[in-house]
Amino acid sequence: MVQTYSSNEIKIQIKDFELLEISSGKKKFLRYFFSNKATVIMFICNHCPYVKHINTELIHLANDFLPKGISFLAINSNDVKKYPEDSPENMIKVYHKLGYPFPYFFDETQEVAKYYCAKCTPEFFIFSGDGNLCYHGQLDDSRPGNDVPVTGSDVRNVLQNILKGNKIHPIVKLSYGCNIKWKT
Repeated sequence: MVQTYSSNEIKIQIKDFELLEISSGKKKFLRYFFSNKATVIMFICNHCPYVKHINTELIHLANDFLPKGISFLAINSNDVKKYPEDSPENMIKVYHKLGYPFPYFFDETQEVAKYYCAKCTPEFFIFSGDGNLCYHGQLDDSRPGNDVPVTGSDVRNVLQNILKGNKIHPIVKLSYGCNIKWKT
């Protein structure tokens, strides 16, 4: 497991892509899942111990905010030839086993990860309803083995402020986890 930090770039806006949505087995446009309140885009995968460490809180967080009109989209951009555990066939197994309440997309060409400058899993991007970046970085300070409880506090705080109508200037709080497994 290679510990990699997320990028500190904050220049991006939300962008639509067409990706395989694994629960349906069909290609779908991301824009159909965007919210006019806020959209959370998460780069995750199946095999990463950092993602496994936070999976329960991801589900809890989504279940807390989906009813409030905030959308969550998970994207796996890893090279499945090198990491077959992250294949769409295995993504669907994890999706059902964990009961993800959000769509889980496969970024086969890795163009989505490149556009968002994603570097690690897990890595979070929160966009306002108008598509502007509000937050880029970590879920919270918890990592495997550091004995910090998984609370989702960084993402949760931004989402609560969005719902309160508070103006948010882009916040970057670097995440770290496994590097995205790029194709060679």
